[in-house]
Amino acid sequence: MSLEPPLRTVQDDHLSRVIHYHVRTKHHFNRYARSSGYLDWANQPDPFRRFDGTQLIALPLLKPDEEPLSPAYGALYERIGIPCQPVSLKALSRFFEFALALSAWKKAGESEWALRMNPSSGNLHPTEGYLVLPQLEGLDLAPGLYHYAPKEHGLERRAEFKADPVARLLAAFPPDAFLVGLTSVHWREAWKYGERAFRYCNHDVGHAIGAVRIAAATLGWNMVLLDGMDQDTVAMLFGTNRTEDFGEAEPEHPDCVAVIWPTQPVRGEALGVRGCEEVTGEGGEVTGNIGEVPLCLDAAIVKEVIAGTWHGKANRLSSEHGVHWDIIDDVAEASWKRICDVRRVPLPSAWLTPHASPLTSHGFSAGQIIRQRRSAVSFDGKTSISAGTFFHMLQRVMPLGERLQLERPMPWDVWPYDPAIHLLIFVHRVEGLAAGLYVLVRDRRKLSLVQQAMNSEQTWIIAPGCPVGLPLYRLQEGDARKLAVQVSCHQDIAGDSAFSCGMVAEFEGPLRERGAWWYPRLFWEAGLLGQVLYLEAEAAGVRATGIGCFFDDPVHEIVGIQGLAMQSLYHFTIGGPVEDHRLQTLPPYGHLLRER
Repeated sequence: MSLEPPLRTVQDDHLSRVIHYHVRTKHHFNRYARSSGYLDWANQPDPFRRFDGTQLIALPLLKPDEEPLSPAYGALYERIGIPCQPVSLKALSRFFEFALALSAWKKAGESEWALRMNPSSGNLHPTEGYLVLPQLEGLDLAPGLYHYAPKEHGLERRAEFKADPVARLLAAFPPDAFLVGLTSVHWREAWKYGERAFRYCNHDVGHAIGAVRIAAATLGWNMVLLDGMDQDTVAMLFGTNRTEDFGEAEPEHPDCVAVIWPTQPVRGEALGVRGCEEVTGEGGEVTGNIGEVPLCLDAAIVKEVIAGTWHGKANRLSSEHGVHWDIIDDVAEASWKRICDVRRVPLPSAWLTPHASPLTSHGFSAGQIIRQRRSAVSFDGKTSISAGTFFHMLQRVMPLGERLQLERPMPWDVWPYDPAIHLLIFVHRVEGLAAGLYVLVRDRRKLSLVQQAMNSEQTWIIAPGCPVGLPLYRLQEGDARKLAVQVSCHQDIAGDSAFSCGMVAEFEGPLRERGAWWYPRLFWEAGLLGQVLYLEAEAAGVRATGIGCFFDDPVHEIVGIQGLAMQSLYHFTIGGPVEDHRLQTLPPYGHLLRER
């Protein structure tokens, strides 16, 4: 007789542990989630992971006017007009610059600290980036696994892979495909935020997914999250399970892997514009050479791939750790994805523009917007935005979930799920729109579900002047500034902005349907949504910031959410920033220019 517990019992245990973590790490008016209560500055984690004993390959430091040039910011969200770049060392340099590189250094007195293109809770940056390359024509990099080192803007060669297994691993994808992976060092966030750090690490994964997808779009590249994979295979591919390489160094949690490819093969009839290359048949006719993209990698081939030679030992980020948060280890283990989904997504028969008519474009390059993005630390309490700008921002965060995945607007084409997060919006200073409380239902098909989860006595009125098809509803009219500040841990940034919002997720139902592994993905979607708002704010001449500290259940009470049907996972606010002129801003790679 087997002594193994029934599978259903194991799954229920994982789910109960995840829900226990979520409930325990809520902030309340009379009690915050547990943290150390102080900052141990002597053991502040090193923000830069390096692997001693690896070869560092320096990426070229490109000026903004060097090839490959950045397209217009507005062009990122349309399907045409961006030249597709071949995969080269310069293209990879631009890709990592826009995705995970340094954006500036800040200096105050004798202290200096780096900012990055991808935002992070507390600027702590738990997210690490990896690259799996096959043998590519025109790219002088050997097949293998590479770790991106942002301070050096270089690639550390973690492993040498044989060309044939890597080619077979990627054979199911369009030509010249390669892989990008993200991992998290939970300790970097736990050092400051304690038990709630697992939430924030997954916010940052979502921000990074968005940053990577948008960086790929600037080069005309496509990207899909391979979230059908089980997490053991992800760990194996990126070497995070190699205890001999980490020793006493802080471990990395394997989060996700995505495939990127620089061509646009399609199903059926050819299009006039096809990206880098047309796919031709023997007689020269244009065809579509593949019809689907799988959402996973073959685990057996991954095992062959990783049989190569590995290099490097991870650096230790803190000499001592003080408090160890066991509950973070527990929720990470409980939400570990143990199943493999062999689902495939079809390539579209046509690369459609995401909207019936293009949204008004801003007159900036994508690179300019990406490079200037900052998290605001204070707002002036005066700056307003127009209703048109407000509606434009909300249109950008609509995934159009009724479409096939790869026909959705960028960056939502990366996300292999229907939207599960909706916005509870506190409107303060939007010209032409009354102040008050609004709800954006990010999937029109879920309007009834969202309404039922909230107070049934509220009147849902479509927002005056709202563009046709944008499901934005006004629930209450009036000054919501004090309420927004109160539920966002009494932070003035929630009320001094033009508007702030709570990202409210469909919670217990999807978790019970899918499993405990779905929990981090809710935060990923919130972070991805936030990344879009960050860039939209910059393009509109204002600034944004994420708010991880909020009083969970008081937020729910505002709209009558009871139990765990929906949960607030992230807050966000956009307005006119107040700059701290005491800080000096330095270029991101001045230190390298002096050395090279």
